[in-house]
Amino acid sequence: QVQLVESGGGLVQPGGSLRLSCAASGSIFNINAMGWYRQAPGKQRELVAAITSGRSTNYADSVKGRFTISRINAKNTVYLQMNSLKPEDTAVYYCNADLRQTVLGDIGKYWGQGTQVTVSS
Repeated sequence: QVQLVESGGGLVQPGGSLRLSCAASGSIFNINAMGWYRQAPGKQRELVAAITSGRSTNYADSVKGRFTISRINAKNTVYLQMNSLKPEDTAVYYCNADLRQTVLGDIGKYWGQGTQVTVSS
């Protein structure tokens, strides 16, 4: 089994910062891309940022210049540093990992349970 455990969400005022963490554990051979998605009430889940094992990154236009994704491959951990937060960043943030459980296994997409981020004064 594979588990992704997120932490770091909470309530922050506009203009503030938060850092999300996600650690993958369990039966893992290797992890390709890791990323963060978010889902606001009444909206579809959307990609926020992603990072490959080679540390190539991709960001949603709405967070470019404010959010930074990083990872530590040896710890199967991904982070999302969120600065200059806006009320429209309010959502449940989900960690994602595309990984193989065995050397010959298919790549599967795994999700964390989600962590709430609320930006409000």
